[in-house]
Amino acid sequence: MRVDIPMYKNIEYREPGKFEETRFEKIHNIIFDSSKKASILVAQEIADLIREKQKLGEKCVLGLATGSSPIKVYEELIRLHKEEGLSFSNVITFNLDEYYPMDKSNIQSYHYFMHEHLFNHIDILSENINIPDGNINNEDLYQYCIDYEMKIKKAGGIDFQLLGIGRTGHIGFNEPGSHLNSGTRIITLDHITRIDAAPAFLGIDNVPRKAITMGIGTVKSAKRIVLLAWGLHKAGIIKDTIEGEISSNVPATYLQQHDNVTFIIDKEASSELTRVKTPWLVTSCLWSDHLKLKAVVWLSELVSKPILKLTDKDYNDNGMSGLLTEEGTAYDLNIKMFNKLQRTITGWPGGKPNADDSNRPERAEPTKKRVIIFSPHPDDDVISMGGTFDRLVEQGHEVHIAYQTSGNIAVSDEEALKFAEISKAVNGDSENANDIIDFIKYKKGNDIIDSLEVRNLKGLIRKSESLAATRYLGLPDENVHFLNLPFYETGTIKKGDLTQTDISIICNIIKDIKPHQIYAAGDLADPHGTHKVCLDALFMAINTIKTETFMRDCWVWLYRGAWHEWESYEIEMAVPMSPDQVLKKRHAIFYHQSQKDGVMFQGDDSREFWVRVEDRNRLTAKKYNDFGLADYAAIEAFKRYHF
Repeated sequence: MRVDIPMYKNIEYREPGKFEETRFEKIHNIIFDSSKKASILVAQEIADLIREKQKLGEKCVLGLATGSSPIKVYEELIRLHKEEGLSFSNVITFNLDEYYPMDKSNIQSYHYFMHEHLFNHIDILSENINIPDGNINNEDLYQYCIDYEMKIKKAGGIDFQLLGIGRTGHIGFNEPGSHLNSGTRIITLDHITRIDAAPAFLGIDNVPRKAITMGIGTVKSAKRIVLLAWGLHKAGIIKDTIEGEISSNVPATYLQQHDNVTFIIDKEASSELTRVKTPWLVTSCLWSDHLKLKAVVWLSELVSKPILKLTDKDYNDNGMSGLLTEEGTAYDLNIKMFNKLQRTITGWPGGKPNADDSNRPERAEPTKKRVIIFSPHPDDDVISMGGTFDRLVEQGHEVHIAYQTSGNIAVSDEEALKFAEISKAVNGDSENANDIIDFIKYKKGNDIIDSLEVRNLKGLIRKSESLAATRYLGLPDENVHFLNLPFYETGTIKKGDLTQTDISIICNIIKDIKPHQIYAAGDLADPHGTHKVCLDALFMAINTIKTETFMRDCWVWLYRGAWHEWESYEIEMAVPMSPDQVLKKRHAIFYHQSQKDGVMFQGDDSREFWVRVEDRNRLTAKKYNDFGLADYAAIEAFKRYHF
């Protein structure tokens, strides 16, 4: 049975050749352009259910999730309560899980999360809120879990269950190996789950190893289930869950057996689904130039042949006969796509002076351009585009670096203590240094917010490292700008909301410099979300000032961060690097010493940033070579943003 919910009609993200369900898919899903739009509609479905139950004089039982995925849903529910009178007086809630052991007052607890993001802002009765207790005695756990199950049954069962999904395929904390009929219980967390939680806990060592969770059987008993998934880092597990076989190795696949479940996902999370990644395997396509390039690149990689060596048989054998019918022959199509890729390559990221630029990614004029490189953290510039940065400076452009945040949260206490002790040794006893040393030495638990003095010191450490790196690349100090956007300066992993102040700061620097080029981080796979917020802030600023005369001559290029690269068919400017430039980029990254040798926000990749980015740049170059193009040591890649 497939659900059919009117409110979700006509809002699905579509491209030529994509449609709602395919023979590959086993779970109903809807793809949205934005998680915000999707979250508003999910909140509306919940609100409609609450109101319907109110009219019938019944309780509405909600199963609720934590994590970043449902936050915008909760924000919309709060808005509906405050602005449209939605009452939660008839609502009973049961949360999926809680870390164990975990005190309710800890800012990492799900008890704290739910009250912070929802319960403190609505009129739900406190006795109707149910969240697993992370403080329950170990000897009482078994009976406590049974009682939690019985309480759900006594309430009449869950009417609507909201879910997120982990990269292990867990729903709740039902990790791989969980049984189909499992109930509420204590469980040991998978290592990947703990890695994903590490940023919030300021390091994996602080992440609990266990949790209390509703079981698969408990979740499946809900009358209606909606699962949310946002971002590239969820794409692989979403494909496995929607298209794969049911397996305890991917617990979310058990949802294939539920007859009223919908996955609500954004474009990035949907990117590995067959109908999105290779729509020609699903249906007849309307072949846009972009889709043609995507298909030819895919085929070249699939059959391990350079593009110019692909044959009619290669196309026909792999579901692409329709493309050949439109193009005529493989020979003609191959040349066209080969040229398209070749024209992305340039050693002149600011444009080549006095050259025909009709087939180049950048304009030849003006010869010397004003450039702003926006860097979310104080090292993203050299990590992600250090070679291009170097080229722009060497080729005489007026380059400015704008560090959007201080990056202070990513400096360890040990690093800050080292600098404070050096300051004390050099300057003698000072009240400021002593206060910082005492605070760090006696700081207990990762839920303690750093003092303002400690945050300032950590910010100064990142600032001095950034200046060392930019000086190494030949940039004058006056061209380095530290924006310190207010949304970031909370002292915790959880950031504030973007405000007009943040937007105005970015608007002002753009209006002051009047750039011909803007470079910005388009990496939405950043595990702690700062890249996305910084990109949103830039887009909002551009939207505010786009009618300014100088903006007509401004092009925006997006680079990726340390986690992913643009797909080959998405790249619009590929800047090759020589072996010497690779080494120069590496040395620039090394100036960021506080982020080396045990960086706090490593993600699931144990390699240091400089290693993973060199590997990525080499891989991009290898892909170009495999397509039959020139053999370079490394390539940095960019995609243009059109506003």
